[in-house]
Amino acid sequence: MNTVLSVMAYDYPPEKLSIYVSDDGASELTFCALLEATDFVRHWISFCKRFNVEPRSPSAYFSSPELHDLRYASELDRIKEMYYAMEDRIKVATNFDRVASGVNNQHKGFSEWNSQITPGNHQAIVQILIDGRDQNATDMEGNTLPTLVYLSREKRPQYPHNFKAGALNALIRVSSEISNSPVILNVDCDMYSNSSESVKNAMCFFLDEQSGQQIGYVQFPQNFNNLDKNNIYGDYISIINEVEMAGLGDSMYLGTGCFHRRESLCGHKYSEHCRMLRDTWNQVKMRKPEESTSFLEERARDLASCTYEQNTNWGKDIGIKYGCLVEDVVTGLSIQMNGWRSIYYNPSRKGFLGISPTTLSQLLVQHKRWSEGLFQTFLSKYCPFLYGYGKIELRLQMSYATYMLWAPMSLPTLYYVTIPSLCLLKGIPLYPRISSSWFPVFVYVIIGTQAYSLGEALWCQQSFRSWWNMQRMRLMRRTCSYFFSLLDTTMQSLGLGKSSFDITAKIADHEALERLKKGVMEFGSSSPMFSVLAAIAMLNLLCLVASVIMAVVREGFKDQLALQFLLCGMLVMLNLPIYHGMFLRKDRGRLPTFLALESCLIAALACLLSLY
Repeated sequence: MNTVLSVMAYDYPPEKLSIYVSDDGASELTFCALLEATDFVRHWISFCKRFNVEPRSPSAYFSSPELHDLRYASELDRIKEMYYAMEDRIKVATNFDRVASGVNNQHKGFSEWNSQITPGNHQAIVQILIDGRDQNATDMEGNTLPTLVYLSREKRPQYPHNFKAGALNALIRVSSEISNSPVILNVDCDMYSNSSESVKNAMCFFLDEQSGQQIGYVQFPQNFNNLDKNNIYGDYISIINEVEMAGLGDSMYLGTGCFHRRESLCGHKYSEHCRMLRDTWNQVKMRKPEESTSFLEERARDLASCTYEQNTNWGKDIGIKYGCLVEDVVTGLSIQMNGWRSIYYNPSRKGFLGISPTTLSQLLVQHKRWSEGLFQTFLSKYCPFLYGYGKIELRLQMSYATYMLWAPMSLPTLYYVTIPSLCLLKGIPLYPRISSSWFPVFVYVIIGTQAYSLGEALWCQQSFRSWWNMQRMRLMRRTCSYFFSLLDTTMQSLGLGKSSFDITAKIADHEALERLKKGVMEFGSSSPMFSVLAAIAMLNLLCLVASVIMAVVREGFKDQLALQFLLCGMLVMLNLPIYHGMFLRKDRGRLPTFLALESCLIAALACLLSLY
């Protein structure tokens, strides 16, 4: 609801705004909560515009007391009281006691639900909750409200629903019937608008007289508001936003926070004869006065049916692409292939803020899904070097490949975290000795790459500790998420498995949040990936300890093993949270005891095999 309220309060002509809420699980609670929001939004929009508040998500604004102006303290108290009252009523509604919650129990939309409806088996539900053309649809100061539509597309077990891509395509079709605006913004439910100017900023690109007619989409970066100050999970999004993406000009489609030209999403190719957006804005399909909301809802339901896409090009040449875990990246690439340009826009005030994973298991699952989908794309007909050959610039093809090759990067990483340490234990040198003329070259590469990486982090206003956590998580992602995604992709290519869409949970209990604030890593639910992490951590610890003991007891330190000793020591330092989670912690966020025993056994066997 905070996401909905934040975009409804945009500083933009409300008659040109239509908000569509896609509830893919057909939840009566979501519909009930949205009805509550329609009452509160009349007060919230009026409050936001009167006092020009930022951000316009109520929850985010109320949790930032330093942004509040004492000159309207009484109004602020009043609107906060209304918001918390709405929040309480929604909590009451979780028990489906709509009368007690205060929601209008007679709203015709509730007739859509019965005991037969399940999240995966239900009819299409379309309800126009606020009709922007209705003269009574105004805020507390008499200003027009944006149109608000609830949509739950039809789902039946016998028809594929294509996950998020299918839901977005249903939204594209339904919106074309009700408002048909030439620009579409999509925002995930765990994001909110952090700037009321975002629509105006995006429109500046579309309306540019020189090149605006070629812009297919404007992508805002993803940013998160729940990262701790030391970035315990090593989120490197700031490096991507400020360094990697910023240098391209064009942008990948990231799945949220993106303004699309409707033409580009619907598969049209760019041509020099495309009309300027400012010329087509007034040609938007206008609803006839005699078209009632019921009439429009009925027509829109047909567009949201599960049979509508049969024998059509939806999901192929039209709309969001099907058949891939990273449908957003493939869709953006296809739009660029059709001749449209993309814009990456990273304003000083972040356009959108969201929630990053709060446990290590959530983070690793998220990156597994991303890397698996990206690698599948690289191996498919959408490989940027084949699909984009001669149509998009080489630098853009290479930028796509940088992310699409995450999965195979796991193999060299696994080599470097195991073989040098085992060779150190055996006394086999892999790198030049200190006295060798090649030793300075290796030292230069090691220091140079790390110094450059640290410089990037500091330039992006990250601390040294945050950079160190980034190195730790880079190691964990490559040895776990990317490796498992490589295995899954290989199995699928051999016909031994199929893709699955793993949803990343983004909620945490109170204790977990408290540990996060203290900078303590929360491992979360048990995962096979933890077995790999723990085994690698214990392997390097045993190799380091054994090597030190042998150097002291036997022949002393060998200078030809110096770089291997350094590498093994760095790996042990990076894995300190793993040791802490296995042996020292007693809270619920620790690693399970059986995992510690398992990792010790695997590491010991690996060390013994390397010695004999």
